[in-house]
Amino acid sequence: MPGFVDKPEPAQVPGLVHLHTGKVRDLYRNEAGELVMVASDRVSAYDWVLPTEIPDKGRILTRLSLWWFDQLADLVDNHLLSTDPPAGAPDDWAGRVVTVQPLRMVPVEAVARGYLTGSGLAEYRRHRTVCGLALPEGLEDGSELPAAIFTPTTKAAVGDHDQAISYEDVAREVGPETAAQLRQTTLAAYNRAREIARDRGIVLADTKFEFGRAENPDGTPGPLVLADEVLTPDSSRFWRKSEWQPGRPQKPYDKQIIRDWLASPASDWDHTGETPPPPLPDEVVRHTRARYAEVYRLLTGLPWD
Repeated sequence: MPGFVDKPEPAQVPGLVHLHTGKVRDLYRNEAGELVMVASDRVSAYDWVLPTEIPDKGRILTRLSLWWFDQLADLVDNHLLSTDPPAGAPDDWAGRVVTVQPLRMVPVEAVARGYLTGSGLAEYRRHRTVCGLALPEGLEDGSELPAAIFTPTTKAAVGDHDQAISYEDVAREVGPETAAQLRQTTLAAYNRAREIARDRGIVLADTKFEFGRAENPDGTPGPLVLADEVLTPDSSRFWRKSEWQPGRPQKPYDKQIIRDWLASPASDWDHTGETPPPPLPDEVVRHTRARYAEVYRLLTGLPWD
C-alpha cells in the first residue's frame, strides 16, 4: 500500500508526547493535555508522501490557516489556543506550530463545492449527480454550480483514498442533528470564503473542513469547532479568476505541478503501481513553492517573506 517513501523520525521535545505523523503534520500532546500540531514541508501525491519537501510550505499553510480562522471567527469557533512554540522545541518549528484544543473529531470530511471539477466532474459525467445530488444538464469542467453543495467524504488513512458518501450516510454515521449542523456550517464557511477570495481575484472551487466537539463541564458534547487546517492549497482548489474558463481544466494553486510531472514520461515512474516515486527536480520544487506563496499573497494582501 502506498504511504511514506521515507517516514521521518519525530522530534523529541521535553514535555511533549508524539502521537501521530501524518502526510503533512506531526501531532503531539503536551503536559496540559492540549494538542501541538507541527506543519512540515512534506508533500503528497498519488497517495504517496514524497521524498522531496517544498521549502516554506508548512509555514505558508500555517499562516494562511490562521488568517482564515480570523475571517470565519463570527461563523464558527476554531480550536486554536496558541501559536508560540513549546519550550525546548526545535528552532525550525517557529511559524509552523500551533497548540490547539483537543476535540472529539467528527469522522467525516466536510466538503463544499461551488464549481464542477475533480471527482465531482467524473460522477457528473456518468450520472448527472455529485454525491447523489442531481445537477442540471450542460455543465462542463470548471462550471459554476447554481448553488454550493455539501459533498462529504470519509476520512482516509495515509495511503488510502477518501470515499464520497451521501448526506444520508453522514446522518446515519453521526446522527441527523450533527449532519445538519455539518452541512449548514460547511456551506456558510465556504460561501464566506468564496466571496472573500473572489474579491481578491481568486476562484475558490471547493474545499474541505474538519470539525470536532469539546466536552462541556458536565460531560456532554459542546458545539461544532473548526479544526485542522482551513482553506489552504492542500485542502482547497484555488484558481485565478482572470484565467477561469469553463470547458477545460483550470490552472490550480496547489500541487498539480507535482502530479503532472510524476505522471509524465520525464519522471520515468508508474503512478499506478507500488514502486515509490522518485525525488522531484529542482524546477518543480521552485514552481510549486512559488504557487503556494502567490496564493498566500493574493488572498491575504501580505507579501510572503
